[in-house]
Amino acid sequence: MSDAHKVTVVPEAVIAGLLSEEEAFEAVEATFGAMARGAAYNFPVIREAIGHADALYGFKSGFDRESLAMGLKSGGYWPGNEARGLTNHQSTVILFDADTGRVKALVGGNLLTALRTAAASAVSIRHLARPDARVLGMIGAGHQSTFQMRAALKQRDFEKVVGWNYHPEMLVRLETLAGELGLPFEAVSLEEMGAQADVIVSITSSFAPSMMADWVRPGTHLACMGTDTKGKQEVEAALLARATVFTDEITQSVSIGEAQHAVAAGLIAEGDIVEIGAVINGAHPGRSTADEITLFDGTGVGLQDLAVAAKVVEVAVARGGATELAF
Repeated sequence: MSDAHKVTVVPEAVIAGLLSEEEAFEAVEATFGAMARGAAYNFPVIREAIGHADALYGFKSGFDRESLAMGLKSGGYWPGNEARGLTNHQSTVILFDADTGRVKALVGGNLLTALRTAAASAVSIRHLARPDARVLGMIGAGHQSTFQMRAALKQRDFEKVVGWNYHPEMLVRLETLAGELGLPFEAVSLEEMGAQADVIVSITSSFAPSMMADWVRPGTHLACMGTDTKGKQEVEAALLARATVFTDEITQSVSIGEAQHAVAAGLIAEGDIVEIGAVINGAHPGRSTADEITLFDGTGVGLQDLAVAAKVVEVAVARGGATELAF
């Protein structure tokens, strides 16, 4: 029997035309549900400062027994890339055949990372934000912010976007997108954002909190999407004590996610945190009152990457757009 087989290659450049936001949303939502049922699990994350180019490099991997998605995302963050005309986040997804262990596909991971991260916050908004949410707040105006904003705006009938960024001149990125989507945009202080916004999406790489607990009003939903490394922090730890905290994966939430600081300070316990998949599956009610503050700690799990990569491969093969190599 010949040992040769085909590997599907889906390069970075073609992914934008293959995966819709809706497909990314559905893939991520299904993955969170499978995780909460115990049918899918992530392996421990490796993420290291490599001592070269100020880069963080690592692996996220896992296996979903329902979809049979198995593999890893390898890559990280190279802060000097922007000066080279490249995206700071660089990654590649490798999928394997769950039946044989043979390599199945090689998929560009940069756009997928942005799409799956935006899908995760959108899933949290769909399941946790108040139905009458009308003002969207955006903390951060970097590369992923427009993906976040576009996905979030589809979840409720928002009428206005307010934004804040460490470098205010970058807010034009969000203002332009809001204008294209027919919504007014206002640059505000963080305190003013807390007073206005019904939903707040935070997507920064900050190591110090920007949004304070006292600034957030009752009924707000927050999606904290930037904290994925020990030491990073986007909101004051006391805010998690005021909120009902949800996450993609509890292990990551308390170790490298936004909850790491609140847990370390004894403000909340690991047992207080709810996996968003439990809400998706109907095992947890999610928001219980209009005044409840809900917070989603989106740490980013390998299974999200595998789910969207598997969908891209499926679509690419179906449309005849995939490259297949003998391997």
